[in-house]
Amino acid sequence: MGLFGGRGGSENAAMLREFKGLAAAKKYRGALEAGRRYLERVPHNHDVLFTMGGIHYVGGRYRDALSYLDRALEIGSYDTEALILKAYSHERLGEPAEASACCEKIREVDPGNAAAAELLGRLDLE
Repeated sequence: MGLFGGRGGSENAAMLREFKGLAAAKKYRGALEAGRRYLERVPHNHDVLFTMGGIHYVGGRYRDALSYLDRALEIGSYDTEALILKAYSHERLGEPAEASACCEKIREVDPGNAAAAELLGRLDLE
């Protein structure tokens, strides 16, 4: 059976829909709980990991954000959106070297990335 095959697959699909709906509605507490339940069953869903990282970032929980973003980047190592959010998290935590490393990785695949260039410029001032 595939990811959505059989009874467990339809339950997983319903859980994913619930998570996406809560996240889209900015009901973050519920989305985090739904996301955790979903990831217990499907631990390698890049989009869910990225979204969970984003929710934690918005909530100011940068270490938690990094744990989800790192897992998302294990799947898609050059995901520029995950990398910039990881860089911003490191910046917020006062870790400029780590933030800079994320920006440099972004520039490998997207040399003109404005967000990475802007953040690198800010980091150079510190």
